[in-house]
Amino acid sequence: MKTSTMMTSAIPRAPVGKAWEEVSASFDRFCLAAGIETLGAMMEADAEVACGPRHSRSEDRRGHRWGRTAGKIGFHAGKVAIERPRVRGLNGKELPLASWEQAVDEDWLGQWAMNLMLINVSTRKFRRAVRLPEGDVPAPAGTKSAASRHFVALSAARMKEWMTADLSKLDLLVVQIDGIHMTGDLVLVAAIGIDGEGVKHPLGLIEGATENAAVVQALIDNLLARGLDPAVPRLFIIDGSKALSKAIRRSFGREALIQRCQIHKARNIMERLPKPLHAAVRRVLRQAWELDDAEKAEKLIRNLARRLEHDAPGVSASILEGLDEILTVSRLGLSKELRRALARTNIVENVMSPVRRVCRNVKRWRSASMALRWTAAAMQEAAKGFRRLKAHKQLPTLRAALQAHQMKSSTHGVLARQANAA
Repeated sequence: MKTSTMMTSAIPRAPVGKAWEEVSASFDRFCLAAGIETLGAMMEADAEVACGPRHSRSEDRRGHRWGRTAGKIGFHAGKVAIERPRVRGLNGKELPLASWEQAVDEDWLGQWAMNLMLINVSTRKFRRAVRLPEGDVPAPAGTKSAASRHFVALSAARMKEWMTADLSKLDLLVVQIDGIHMTGDLVLVAAIGIDGEGVKHPLGLIEGATENAAVVQALIDNLLARGLDPAVPRLFIIDGSKALSKAIRRSFGREALIQRCQIHKARNIMERLPKPLHAAVRRVLRQAWELDDAEKAEKLIRNLARRLEHDAPGVSASILEGLDEILTVSRLGLSKELRRALARTNIVENVMSPVRRVCRNVKRWRSASMALRWTAAAMQEAAKGFRRLKAHKQLPTLRAALQAHQMKSSTHGVLARQANAA
């Protein structure tokens, strides 16, 4: 007769043995019970290291047992009650147990609250989001206010860590700066960098009433203090604000390369033009943006402005305003694909989508710090889905063009100083 080699039952030994009975009810409850028993065994081992075996009189003991007490640890964004031993030192003070301290220090509640907030789970629905519908695992002890407090604490800590991170090791070739309008009197100015590999990095965020020079200067000062080298040539992409341009040139030199967003420029022009002229003007602007020759593109735009002097004289002057900064990528001799990627502030504007998604449950901004915390959390969340720049393989040509411009500017500066001295 053949005998079966398969064991009919296999029950693990303690401390998991007691939890094994819970498997038939729920694997989640089994994990909870096994974790509690394992943590209890670890705490007993820590107590034995400090006090020695029970009923012994070890000479090298550091304390003695002092009963047991109830405590709580985080589990699935809730709190689970657990009994732990207490140990008193020879001086009468409490001795911490390493395993308990480590279990408490793991801020599971804060991390769960942060994650659920970022995926738009309302604090009123936290219990349903982290527990089985049948109530198989104990419900969290925290209220919606407690979840909110955890989110505030963790988001503030992460924002502080982000806003003080070292930037000196990033090989940034491009920096985009743009404003994010939160309310009528609150604007956040954000900066995102692109390194030599085409990887995008959220750099900083600051609040202000408008995109004025003082606000932008404060953001740039923060970037410089964190290691952004002003001597390294870079391309700055802005939305056309004069305050942005002024602050950049003040910090990075008068010869700093600035590219105004062509999408913003075209949009501003169209808003001031009569509707019958939209198609013709948009066609000329698109043709100018696509030209490889910057001089021909400039001539085309000047001809457009001249034709509009009679029908829309104000728009004609607006077209010529900041013309040099509109064609910066063309003057650098970049490829068509690279010009398309770097001639607009799309990266910062694309961040607005996750910011709106994350912040849609916020009904009222109570303060600027609240808007900063939420937006910083949303930007870091969006950064997880960032893709490399489409034309990242052509970034070496941008680096070469920036270095050539810097060398040319320094040569002209030396010649100008020599002429003035003579």
